[in-house]
Amino acid sequence: MQEILVMVEEKEYVKARDLLLKNNEVDIAEILEEILEELDVDAAIIMFRMLPKDVSVEVFSYLPSEDQVDIISGITEREISYIIEELDFDDKIDVLEELPANVVDKILEKTTKEERRLINTFLNYPENSAGSLMTPDYISLRDNMTVGEALAHIKKEGMDSETVYTCYVKEEGRKLEGIVSLRSLVIHDDNMKVSELMSTDYVYVNVYDDQEEVSEAFKKYGFLAIPVVDSEHRLVGIITVDDILDVIEEETTEDIERMAGVMDGSDTEYLDMGVFRHAKNRLPWLILLSVSLMITGSIIEQFEATLQQVVALTFYLPLLMGTGGNTGTQAATLIIRGLSLGDIELKDTLKVFWKEFRVSIILGIVLSAFNFAKIMLIDRESVQIAITVCASMMAVVIFAKLIGGMLPMLAKRLGIDPALMATPMISSLTDMVSSFVYLLMATAVLGISL
Repeated sequence: MQEILVMVEEKEYVKARDLLLKNNEVDIAEILEEILEELDVDAAIIMFRMLPKDVSVEVFSYLPSEDQVDIISGITEREISYIIEELDFDDKIDVLEELPANVVDKILEKTTKEERRLINTFLNYPENSAGSLMTPDYISLRDNMTVGEALAHIKKEGMDSETVYTCYVKEEGRKLEGIVSLRSLVIHDDNMKVSELMSTDYVYVNVYDDQEEVSEAFKKYGFLAIPVVDSEHRLVGIITVDDILDVIEEETTEDIERMAGVMDGSDTEYLDMGVFRHAKNRLPWLILLSVSLMITGSIIEQFEATLQQVVALTFYLPLLMGTGGNTGTQAATLIIRGLSLGDIELKDTLKVFWKEFRVSIILGIVLSAFNFAKIMLIDRESVQIAITVCASMMAVVIFAKLIGGMLPMLAKRLGIDPALMATPMISSLTDMVSSFVYLLMATAVLGISL
């Protein structure tokens, strides 16, 4: 990559192209991204235009959407039309969604009426729906075909299809009747009917199903492709595993951002996002957490007399608040991940409660014993303070574990993304409860009047 960058920078484009073409299309796309980032758009466009036509189309499909727009802005309409025409249909839709409206209109003017109608139909599906992910390029068979006829049809249409490993059998009116694998067709006699081999017990999704539900179906069944039907069970397309991998990555990223309290729904990369956009995404949670910390501060203020009489109590307040936040976050992370993978369901709420309660008892005893020894032997504080801290820690750990386990379950029941009930929310709640329980315990054990 560095060698190519140097050649491009020195305008040795022919040498750079020859070296570039020794790479896979995916790697070429990555190198073009680097040229766009390290050098300039013009240099990347020159290198892209020097690629053979068939290679350029493949490379274009692997570029991020913002880089695709940069490339398209610097090539001719004829070159754009060729790329769009040669792209797989699902990649074509992805590109058209990112292009300016005037460019899309020019491209659609040069397409056939039937293709234009199909493109507009796909563009109108909701952004995160199964319809927006699917492709109409699949192998379609009839149940009265013989195996020999089906294989001949696959040979004829296979190059234009997204996959040939699974074929879809349709009735009159395009209704999905069943599916049959290429393996079954290859190993059976040519005179057998497709109807004898096809399976009518198949998994499918609706065009308006959320992409997260579709990704769950892929993870659950391990398919390479899943058919997509409309409300009348007509087959309108298929979704392949390569497209769903991008969805899984998007959904995982979204969950991580929400768990960190970053309100961002875009797929813009970190370095490409402006400073003010970053600040805007992070600010809502930080304001909410500031309010919760104000409440925590008010709780501590109410116990000012206690802290004044026994100053040593102040030293252990961060310990309890931190322990509560950490133990609560551990529980929340495991439960959120379990809900995401389908390992935990709403019916398991009581099981989760009981398990986290038992875990919290064990952790509370161990942590309390450890801190009791430390307070007595190292800090040389009184037994009353040690008892106060350790009893408070026991209560805080139990509360934090239960709240960390139950909040995501509650969010799921209310139809809210459980990822929102992660680190910021748990930490805020446990901070308030930790400070209140600790200072209340100190007042009771040490006999201090407020």
